Amino acid sequence: MAYEYLLVYPRLKLLIKEAHKSFNQVERELGYPRNTLKNYKYKKKPSVGRVFEMANYFNVSIEFLLGMEEETDKTSLTYRLEKLNKEKKELEILLLEKES
Repeated sequence: MAYEYLLVYPRLKLLIKEAHKSFNQVERELGYPRNTLKNYKYKKKPSVGRVFEMANYFNVSIEFLLGMEEETDKTSLTYRLEKLNKEKKELEILLLEKES
């Protein structure tokens, strides 16, 4: 198992608990087969696509989900841009350029 995936399960567990949901409920909402998320505890590592989907679902950064950040700063520019679609990203960049 690659190092960058070691903390995915504990972070998922924390995020699921904070959301007051169950693993099965999150799996259903994401359209994943049953026990997909629990399999990340020992057996499997998530694909890059799944990591992205889960980070987006919980509104956290990929780095937080992978354990590369201790906290997710939801006010940071990087975080906000990650959540916006392409058109909104361009608008945000233009607005920030005007402010400086």
